[in-house]
Amino acid sequence: MLVAAAGGVGCVGLIVPHAVRFVTGVSHRRVVPIAFLVGGPFLVLADLAARTVLPYQELPVGVLTALCGVPFFLWLLRRAGPSASSA
Repeated sequence: MLVAAAGGVGCVGLIVPHAVRFVTGVSHRRVVPIAFLVGGPFLVLADLAARTVLPYQELPVGVLTALCGVPFFLWLLRRAGPSASSA
């Protein structure tokens, strides 16, 4: 329900933990607090970019998070290879 209300901003909850896991490893003891600390600034930067990209207009922040999220998840799927999808 939250994603339906907030739109594409919920995509941040999917992008950031995967990106942090790629950098720090798979230990949840490191991933969870670092994802918590990285998610907020990521969303602030996305909001700042959404407000400044188009002069005199405001782009929805969900558009920018989607522009980050879609290529990231396509890269994750290609990196996983065909064996991961044939479960």
